[in-house]
Amino acid sequence: MKAQFKYAFLAGLFFRGPVFIVIFVMNTTFIILGSLGLLPPAAHITAVSLGGVAIAVMLAANIGGDIAVARRMFLAPEAYLHALTPVPRRKILLASILVMALMDIVSMAAVIFSEVWLSFNLAGGGLWQVVLDALAANPEHLTMGVWIILLGIAGYLLLLNVILFSVTAKKSFLFTMPASGLLAFLTACLCMYAASLLQLLLAPFGVLHRYGLLFIITLGGGAGLPLYILLTLAEAVALFIFSAKLLERKVNI
Repeated sequence: MKAQFKYAFLAGLFFRGPVFIVIFVMNTTFIILGSLGLLPPAAHITAVSLGGVAIAVMLAANIGGDIAVARRMFLAPEAYLHALTPVPRRKILLASILVMALMDIVSMAAVIFSEVWLSFNLAGGGLWQVVLDALAANPEHLTMGVWIILLGIAGYLLLLNVILFSVTAKKSFLFTMPASGLLAFLTACLCMYAASLLQLLLAPFGVLHRYGLLFIITLGGGAGLPLYILLTLAEAVALFIFSAKLLERKVNI
C-alpha cells in the first residue's frame, strides 16, 4: 500500500507540483508584503486579481494531475504494470483516491485561503480578527464550520468515486457495447440521481425540496448534518467497493 501511494503521489506531483510551487511562492510573497504594509493599493488589487486567477489555474492543474493518476490504472503502458503487480486492485484504487483527494484538497485550500486573506487585508480588516469576532458572537459558528468542511470533503470523495466508477465501468462491462463513452456518462448521472434519492432517508431531519426528478434536503443543526456526512461517505464507500470489484475482473487497457 505504501509503494502504491508513493507511485500515485509522484504521478500526481509531476503535473501539478510546479504549478503549486509557483502559486504558493507568489501568494506567500503577497501575504508577507501585505502583513508588513508594503503593498500599495494598486499592487494589492493586482495581488487579489492574481490570487483569483491562481485558483482557476490550480483547479485546472488538479484536474490534469488527477487524470495523470487515473491513467496509470486504465491506460497503457502504465496500466500494464498495475495489471502485473501482485497487489489487490482495491489497494491500488484506494492509494490513487487518497493521493487525488489529498493533493486536491490541500492545494485548493491553500490558494483559497491566500485569496481570502488578501481580500480581507485589502478591505482594511484582518481575516483572523473577523473570524474571532464571529466566534465570540456565536461559538456555534466553529462547530458549524467544521461540519461544513467535513461535508465538502465527503461530497468531493463521492464525486471522485462517481467519476472513477463510471470510468471503470467504461473499461470493463461497457467496453464492448456501442457508445460506451455515452453509457459511462449516463452511469455517472444515474449514480448522482441515486445519491439524490437516498437523501429521502434524511427527510425527518430537514426540509426536502424537489426540482424535477432531483431531491435536495436542507438541514439545520442537530444530528441532521452529521448524518448527511455519514450518508455521503457511505455512498462513496459503496462506489469504491463496486469499482474495486470491477477492476478485479477483466479491464480493457
